[in-house]
Amino acid sequence: MSVDFLEPVSSRSTIQDGIYRQLRKALMSGHFDPGQTLTIAMLSDTFKTSHMPVREALRRLIAENALVVLTTGSAQVPTVSLAALDDLCLTRIALETLAAKLATERSTPADRKTFRHLVEEHEAAANDRNLEEMLARNQELHFAIYDCCGSPVITQFIQSLWLRFGPYMRMLSGHIEPVLVSGKYQPSSHHRDLIEAMDAGDARAAAKAIKGDIETTQALLRRLCKEAVETS
Repeated sequence: MSVDFLEPVSSRSTIQDGIYRQLRKALMSGHFDPGQTLTIAMLSDTFKTSHMPVREALRRLIAENALVVLTTGSAQVPTVSLAALDDLCLTRIALETLAAKLATERSTPADRKTFRHLVEEHEAAANDRNLEEMLARNQELHFAIYDCCGSPVITQFIQSLWLRFGPYMRMLSGHIEPVLVSGKYQPSSHHRDLIEAMDAGDARAAAKAIKGDIETTQALLRRLCKEAVETS
């Protein structure tokens, strides 16, 4: 699989952090396949650097449970399973609905204007059949809202969950892309429901919209996981 979405890191003072940030973003966005092996040699060649900063970046990601270590010393993207999917979604719902409630109470009109703009950009990307842009705007929208909850601890835990959700995002994007290209993809109403609830100051309705968004994705991914098991 190509890794041309990664860029060489040249500044020695930030080389390890630069590698870590790029890999973390790529994992969270679902750029790597479930079970894909990431070798130190391959990544060093991609980033145009020595093995040491790559090794340290991988260690950080393994500590965050974003990767698993192999006996060879390489790292591997976690495989997918129904049990892990359900566990992640259960925890995401608990934290993200809480963040949505708090953000409803604490966000400003200017914040909510930004949220609505991101929803519109997400829908425009879907209409343009631009999967990468659509997924990027989706992530940007969610974290713009969560950043308004006023709790760095909650936001940090949510980031960790999204990082571990990366292999499922890969499955999801693989399923959505042909539908998007065909012009048959329709964005769900959950995002607009969320913004309308926040505009109305209805924290309970905002939490319900977030819960619906996660559960809709979970239902699709459960089917994809079952199909993957049956064909393996």
